[in-house]
Amino acid sequence: MPSCAENISLAAVRINGFILTRNSRYPQAYELRTVVCPRGAGTGRERGGHDRPRLRHAPAGARLGSRVLRQRPGYRDEDDVRVRAGRGSKPRTRRRPAHESAPEAFVVSVDRGRYGCVLQDTGDTGDNPGAERLVTAMKARELGRGSVVVGDRVALAGDVSASAGTLARIVRVAERSSVLRRSPDDTDPLERVIVANADQLVIVVALADPEPKTRFIDRCLVAAYDAGLDPLLVLTKSDLAAPRRLRAFYRPLAIPMLTTRQPLPAQTLARLRKALDGRVSVLIGQSGVGKSSLVNALVPDAGRAVGRVNAVTGKGRHTSSSAIALQLPPSGRDAGWMIDTPGVRGFGLGHVTTDRVVEAFGDLAEGTAACPPGCDHLSAGCALDEWAAAHDAQARLESLRRLLRSRESAEPSQ
Repeated sequence: MPSCAENISLAAVRINGFILTRNSRYPQAYELRTVVCPRGAGTGRERGGHDRPRLRHAPAGARLGSRVLRQRPGYRDEDDVRVRAGRGSKPRTRRRPAHESAPEAFVVSVDRGRYGCVLQDTGDTGDNPGAERLVTAMKARELGRGSVVVGDRVALAGDVSASAGTLARIVRVAERSSVLRRSPDDTDPLERVIVANADQLVIVVALADPEPKTRFIDRCLVAAYDAGLDPLLVLTKSDLAAPRRLRAFYRPLAIPMLTTRQPLPAQTLARLRKALDGRVSVLIGQSGVGKSSLVNALVPDAGRAVGRVNAVTGKGRHTSSSAIALQLPPSGRDAGWMIDTPGVRGFGLGHVTTDRVVEAFGDLAEGTAACPPGCDHLSAGCALDEWAAAHDAQARLESLRRLLRSRESAEPSQ
């Protein structure tokens, strides 16, 4: 029995099971035919036959059926369209590398998107176990817009060899134990993180040249109490003025105080070093108070620039442009870290609440239980007045209110 293809009288070409032939009515056109064979005829198809996708069946009873496939202008089938992922499409997976074996480092400097990190060699990442090296790193994209500041403990990935021209990536930031913040001014609640993971705030104040500003000291104390840092007051230039009056002014706060002079005596340097050993301390003060001189005395290799006070304005000149962490030389105890910050003329406290300041005065917190709701502890009718009189704590109450008034002041630079 002849095959179905042999029944076609016109010249035809078989293409993948279809027959392409010239149209008898329109000689310039071609038509695509499909062969419909009865059951058992050479193709092995069942009765009625099967057409290819998108082709109609031939009329019933016809031995050879054909249809002219006319394609509409601009018509595209789903197989003709190539789908590409847009720019806003989601990533292929939300799973990110855990970096569980990434070594931990300590951020010591921040400069225009590059972070200096001190990495201790554990033997797996270098040839000298126990040694420390400075690795330059950048923040990984998966960290988002979260800030990395001096004092952060981070995990590094990539090239951590500290070779010239290499760059590692900060892939994880450990949870911070403390955060020292500062706002632009008292009316702006936007806060800026200065240092992380510190446990002591060293407030450096000159007794003369420039003159000490108690309001600035009070505001630094409020920031220390808000961050949970232990304050330490260092009074410099005692060779120019006596510290007796200023020490008596802050004695009710029961904060430790040290007095220095130039040249710095060895005994005074030893006392200051003892207060800093084994801790992460932040040095803060106005320009010209001798902060950089203290740093150079404690860390001889620091090489911090030292400026002079303007004889006309009585104000210092900025010699430090960014915060940097310096490790103290090894001693009998664990060597601590000292973070030197740029000189400031004001300290905004718009982010600090009254309750945080009161919490720092643990002996007075008990008396606030009887205060009316929303009490600012400055107005008449505050229960602290009666409580302080009964417990002989008027001096402590006055110190607390002085700090609260300094927080509400609109002149942070005074």
